[in-house]
Amino acid sequence: MRIFYCGDVVARSGRDVVLKNLEKIRSEYKADVILVNVENAAHGFGVTPGICRDFFDKGADVLVTGNHFLNQRDIVPYLNDCKMIIRPANIPAENVGRGYTVFELPDGRSILVIQVLGRLFMEAVDCPVQAIENILKNYTLGKNVSAVFVDIHAEATSEKLSLGYYLDGRVSAVAGTHTHVPTADGRILPKKTAYITDVGMCGNYDSVLGFDTAAPINRLCRHYIGDRLMPAAGNGTLYGILVETDDTTGLAQSIRQVVLD
Repeated sequence: MRIFYCGDVVARSGRDVVLKNLEKIRSEYKADVILVNVENAAHGFGVTPGICRDFFDKGADVLVTGNHFLNQRDIVPYLNDCKMIIRPANIPAENVGRGYTVFELPDGRSILVIQVLGRLFMEAVDCPVQAIENILKNYTLGKNVSAVFVDIHAEATSEKLSLGYYLDGRVSAVAGTHTHVPTADGRILPKKTAYITDVGMCGNYDSVLGFDTAAPINRLCRHYIGDRLMPAAGNGTLYGILVETDDTTGLAQSIRQVVLD
């Protein structure tokens, strides 16, 4: 299975570059499954149902969110209604939406997609390991699912690495998101799980994490946090990864970073 994951989409520049390239990802990269992180797709914070439908209409299969998943109020009913968008699995179970989903390909193969939030330097959430274990009780890689893809949306690189090694050999891939800075450590771990600390963002890289530089510089120089962060205008760049798995075992064969304009 060829799994393509687009990193955090930030505002219009991120949306535009991903929407423009989804058909190319399917045809030229021969992606069987396309995952998109829409965490910051709506003006930098959260996502709306309309934006989600735009991604699905252009070819995305599963949408992943993050700690800003509730920033847009109109997304609340959509998270319950749409089975192909997930929010973090390690938030209180009473919340809206679901922390994982299974996407079935037309040829009968299936992929389990899970997201968890990190706990270091983040808001208080439940244990990400326990949340994943509760899900994996019902799914076994290479048996009732063809692939398992785990997104860890976290600040700390050490926490992402620890989860990667913890799940090595039990899932197809562990991919980090949230910091919006692509890392150069994409690799196959010893037990054949693909890993990268951060996929990077889809947005305008002439910015501070996708936002216009004025407010972040003001915060740096004056410690003034009253300025509202504004998404950077201009052309975006898509950062993503392509993971190929063995259809018998579900384990990873390769991981490749992809950059598209």
